[in-house]
Amino acid sequence: MMLPLRPFLIALAMAGAATPALAQDTAAPVTARGPSVLVADNVRIEGRNTLIAEGNVEALQGDTRLTARRITYDRANDQLILEGPITITQGDRIVVLAEQGQMDSRLRDGLLTGARMVLDQQVQLAANQIDRVGGRYTQLYKTAVTSCRVCASDKAPLWQIRAEKVVHDQHERQLYFTNAQLRLMDLPVLWTPRLRLPDPSLKRASGFLIPSLSQSSELGLGLKMPYFIRIGAHKDLTLTPFISANTRTMEFRYRQAFRTGRIEVNGAISSDDLGSYENPRGYLFGYGQFDLRNDYKLSFGIEAVSDKAYLTEYGYSDKDRLTSELALTRARRDEFTRAALITFQSLRTGEANATIPTIVADIDYERRYFPRFGGEVRLGLGAHSHYRYSDNDITGRDLSRADASVSWRRNWTLGPGILASFDTGLAIDGFLVEQDSTAVDSDTELRPHMAATLRWPWMKTTHKGTAHIIEPVMMLGWVGGNSLNVPNDESTRVEFDEGNLLDLSRFPAPDRHERGAIMAYGVNWTRQTQAGWGSTLTLGRIMRDNENFEFTHTSGLSGLDSGLLIVGQIRADFGLNLTARAIYDDGAELSKAEARAAWVRPDYALGASYVWLGADTAEARPTTVSEWSVDGYYRFARHWTSTANWRYDVASDRTAEAGMGLQYRNECVEVNLSLSRRFTSSTILTPSTGFDFTVGLLGFTAKTGDKSYTRTCKN
Repeated sequence: MMLPLRPFLIALAMAGAATPALAQDTAAPVTARGPSVLVADNVRIEGRNTLIAEGNVEALQGDTRLTARRITYDRANDQLILEGPITITQGDRIVVLAEQGQMDSRLRDGLLTGARMVLDQQVQLAANQIDRVGGRYTQLYKTAVTSCRVCASDKAPLWQIRAEKVVHDQHERQLYFTNAQLRLMDLPVLWTPRLRLPDPSLKRASGFLIPSLSQSSELGLGLKMPYFIRIGAHKDLTLTPFISANTRTMEFRYRQAFRTGRIEVNGAISSDDLGSYENPRGYLFGYGQFDLRNDYKLSFGIEAVSDKAYLTEYGYSDKDRLTSELALTRARRDEFTRAALITFQSLRTGEANATIPTIVADIDYERRYFPRFGGEVRLGLGAHSHYRYSDNDITGRDLSRADASVSWRRNWTLGPGILASFDTGLAIDGFLVEQDSTAVDSDTELRPHMAATLRWPWMKTTHKGTAHIIEPVMMLGWVGGNSLNVPNDESTRVEFDEGNLLDLSRFPAPDRHERGAIMAYGVNWTRQTQAGWGSTLTLGRIMRDNENFEFTHTSGLSGLDSGLLIVGQIRADFGLNLTARAIYDDGAELSKAEARAAWVRPDYALGASYVWLGADTAEARPTTVSEWSVDGYYRFARHWTSTANWRYDVASDRTAEAGMGLQYRNECVEVNLSLSRRFTSSTILTPSTGFDFTVGLLGFTAKTGDKSYTRTCKN
């Protein structure tokens, strides 16, 4: 057993040997180090210059720790002679195992034989010999490199790189290979005289990324080979050539981070044989955000494409309208400001960009004050304008509006626990209309309003610990002013849900308002059990003294009385969640319905959605929409996961989309296989089938933090 004073005496002896050498090492790229420390069960000194340590030997220098069966220190040559098994750890990133070797007292330079190095517990490098040079470079000879779990057997790993020489640059965090050979199941498949790969700790390094193979009924069999270019510490470019039977495409992504923001640009340029396109096809999506002075934020988004079919044919996006925006915003505790310029590009068949509001400008300002007499005063200002390229009457209509409002609101808690609130105010709206002979050129209105809202929550807890909260709600309101002869360009789609049940208006934009006396009433019921089950149910309805003919018959809001809104949710701690929303009219006929069910567990997930919308020409829906969609995954084995998705058009009695996938993953490889089919067609799109296959070698280009995929060795 080691004596208590022995480590201290040995530390002093080693400090005297190591400190002079350290003082001369001013150019080494190593952080500040203390003196070397040697600890062992038994220590003896032979002659004047030799110290021998045996039994649980440890040598420490800075963040480097060395353990060995026996260490002999030659003070004359400042050298450690090591007898294994030897383990060298540097921080939490590098571990070196060896049979025997020699090193200097600073543990920076030396020679190890029968060695193996592990980087970030991911990549293993086994070599006949390892040289450590200058505390920065590690040279390995006759090396096998892999991130696969290597067990004590003769079975080769799934993949490995054999090389005559490998140099690990600890400062640049790079691995340099000489005469490298890639082997799959010990079968040579690729040779290169030089190869450079990042070590697992390097997040960004220039080089090839994971390739992918795809098969499409439109594009044919193709290969994508992405190449990442690290331009600097804060910007990079990824170029991805995509070559197939029917296209030659170059995809790109540019990213740059600034001190106060960031930008990202994605796009592609293609030359293909899919149609009679004379010019190259392509798309460009760009996004960015910057922090400015005085809490302002500047953001932009760019979305553009050469033609309507490109994004869908190449699988880049399923958007049918593209939006580009430049916005300046500021959000403070009592103030909100936003100014935005927006442009739209329609990809829908039968919709021309010249006849939709293509250029839109918006300005919004809101401020709140807290006067001495109580409550809250809100001041609002807004402006909006949209422009169509068309010069035709009605179809080329342009519209501008400005509005200002002031309101006062206050909340109270009344005797039996009733929560009451009151809101009153006045607004002024002004409109300008051009190129529409059916509407006035300009108009202005004053719009006063007031509303009182009451909530009375009741709570009960049963003897089993189940909590029930029932909350009746009611809103009584009035909105003055007269409806103007202004075209409806902004509030063409209206939604009625639990979020706007107690609002004075369900219109999404200020160009439309509900008028007259309004009463909204309903009830909320919440239930929570000790076992983790929870549920909510909301019932609501609206009554008016004036009918608003702007509401479509499927919105659930037409007539003096709205339809009955029913919203429910059930959730459980084991991952189950059910949500449904429906609107029934007075004849108990369904106007709109949607439902979503999801069950999410660590090894599987299943989700299903259903949407039903009645036919309504006012909402550009000539036929009923009834659609099911199902998606999910199942990890049926430790390394195998399957996925599937399906979308079925009930109204047309046909499948719209379907897909399935299979993934194999372990600690060193990820293989993805997917098959998809789009059954829908239009004047610019035809049904298509896609097949994708990717193989990724993990360890260098991606972290394998999920240890559940790591294979285990059998005894």
